[in-house]
Amino acid sequence: MTRHVLTVDLRDDPAAIDAYVAHHRNVWPEVLGSLRRAGVRDMTIYMLDRRLVMVVDIDGSDLRRAFAQHMAAGARVAEWETLMRGLIQPAPGSVPGDWWSAMEPIFRLQQQDASRAAPGGPR
Repeated sequence: MTRHVLTVDLRDDPAAIDAYVAHHRNVWPEVLGSLRRAGVRDMTIYMLDRRLVMVVDIDGSDLRRAFAQHMAAGARVAEWETLMRGLIQPAPGSVPGDWWSAMEPIFRLQQQDASRAAPGGPR
């Protein structure tokens, strides 16, 4: 299982923000099933003002494949994704063409602990 962290911004529109939150309080069953069938084991979306951060755990490591499989799951999933895309915009620094953009990890406590325990590692 691999964890991915992604970010996107909500549009600067109170109605869009409210709609996004409301939809995610009651995600359509077809969307939930499609995510699970695509190998998504867990997903959490955090919000601060208009910035969203998604933490997603998937089987394997190919996030693009998992989301492509999800997107191809049927009309209801496509309808959901079109609706959500109308409420978001790429975050500053995003790769052109990406909506949700991968965030780069810069610190991991477990790696710090491992490097300190290694012979010759920092103390």
